[in-house]
Amino acid sequence: MFEKLFPRYKIILASQSPRRRQLLEILGWSFKAVTKDVDETIPEGMKRAEAARYLAEHKSDHFLEYIDKNTLVITADTIVCLDDSIINKPVDAADAKLMLRRLSGRKHDVFTAVYIRGENIKRLFDVKSSVYFKELSDNEINYYVEKYSPLDKAGAYGIQEWIGLIGIERIEGSYFNVMGLPVKELSEEILSL
Repeated sequence: MFEKLFPRYKIILASQSPRRRQLLEILGWSFKAVTKDVDETIPEGMKRAEAARYLAEHKSDHFLEYIDKNTLVITADTIVCLDDSIINKPVDAADAKLMLRRLSGRKHDVFTAVYIRGENIKRLFDVKSSVYFKELSDNEINYYVEKYSPLDKAGAYGIQEWIGLIGIERIEGSYFNVMGLPVKELSEEILSL
C-alpha cells in the first residue's frame, strides 16, 4: 500500500553531514551513510549554482564502488552566496564571526545541488533558497559561534540552530534546502526512477 512512498533502490548517502542523514531518516528511507575525504576546491571562475553542481558531481566520482543495478549513491553540496561571492565553511571561530557579520541585515542565496548516480542513472539538480537575516548584534554572533561552533557549515550557520530561530526574518524557497538537502525535490527524483 505504501510502496510508492519509498525508493525501490538501496540508497547510499555519501555525506558527512548529520543534517542530511537526519532528513533522510525523517523521510523514513532505509539508507547507509558513507564518508570519504574529498577535495572540495572549486575551479576558478565557477560561481553560485554551477559550483554546487560541480562539487556534487565531483564527490560522486569517489563512491563508484557502491553503485550496482540495485543501488543509488546520493551526493550533495550546499553553497552560500552573498551577491556573487561564495561563502564557504569558516576556518575558525574568528572567521565564522566575520561571515555572520557579512550576512547580518542582508539577503543571501543558498544553493544545494544533488547528484543521484546509479548503474545507468545520472540525475543532477539544484535548488535555490533566499534567506534574509535581521541585523545581528555582536553579542548574538559571539554567543552563537561560541555555543554552537558552526565550523562545519557553509556560511557559518545552521538554520535549524539558535541563530536561525532568532535571526532569520524570512526565507524564499525551501527551508530544508538551507539545511543542506532539498528533500521534496530529492524524493520526487528518486521515486520517479
